[in-house]
Amino acid sequence: MRSSSFVFAAAMVLAAIGTTAAAGPAWAQAWPSKPVTVISAFPPGNNDPVIRMVDGPFQAAFKQPLVIEHRPGAGGNLGAEAVVRAAPDGHTLLVTVDTVATVNPRLYPNLKFKADADLVPVIYLFSTAQTLVCHPSVPVKSVADLVALAKTRDLSYASGGQGVPGHLAAEMFLSATGVRMTHIPYKGPAAALQDVMAGNVHCGFLATQSAMPQVKAGKVVGLAVTSAQRSPVAPQLPTVSEAGVAGFEASFGQVLMAPKGTPPAVVAALNEAFGAALAQPEVRARMLAMDQAFVPNTPEQAAARLRTEADKWARMVERLGLRAD
Repeated sequence: MRSSSFVFAAAMVLAAIGTTAAAGPAWAQAWPSKPVTVISAFPPGNNDPVIRMVDGPFQAAFKQPLVIEHRPGAGGNLGAEAVVRAAPDGHTLLVTVDTVATVNPRLYPNLKFKADADLVPVIYLFSTAQTLVCHPSVPVKSVADLVALAKTRDLSYASGGQGVPGHLAAEMFLSATGVRMTHIPYKGPAAALQDVMAGNVHCGFLATQSAMPQVKAGKVVGLAVTSAQRSPVAPQLPTVSEAGVAGFEASFGQVLMAPKGTPPAVVAALNEAFGAALAQPEVRARMLAMDQAFVPNTPEQAAARLRTEADKWARMVERLGLRAD
């Protein structure tokens, strides 16, 4: 059941759109005039839950559904490009990890678009972290064990692709510890986790939400989480910083974006609608159970966070000379 606070917020959104429509172009009166397509830049399971949590309240407020379309590949670039090319009318959106806008424009020099310039942020949906895991055959029980082992033999790590959180967290870790491991990129984090579980790759920095069930099942060994604080779904695991790599922190966010040129009134309406739905206590509880923390934010605050994250990762990308084809 929708709470009274969401109903009130939805009414305010509709009123804002109606006010804009009265003074502006005719499109505002009709938005949304059809289902709103949310293109996910990653495979199923990564962004679906949060969009589905918003779908019900969104339909109640706007009489149109949110339709998820998956376009994974190239570290999120395929999905991002599809949204960049879409009409900026509020009917096509992108849901993606923020690295698509903060890292990929620097990591992929040959892109025909720039996500940080050709897309506008609507709202940060949640923040999350990665968990460092290894196959049980790797003789390690701690971060210190892994660092010591990596100094004596060749090890590999899996990620969901070039420039994704698992890749960046791993490279930050290797830089901080002075060890080397071979990067094995996959077309998504699920495939990366499967090959770590199969023992085809030694270790990986993988989404805590996906990794922890396999840790509990004994299929991989969890060593640490990359966030500044311990994860609510893995309180037994130390942070990488607690485990001996002082000051280490690598958190990432899932962000909703729209094509550049989308009317500000529509961006504001989307922000209000998503923010009101995600702020509901029952929704927050479900998200925290998946290691997803939502903090209300405006489009302007989302843009500021993207700039901060871009500056942070740009320094690492340049220092390490990371490039992707």
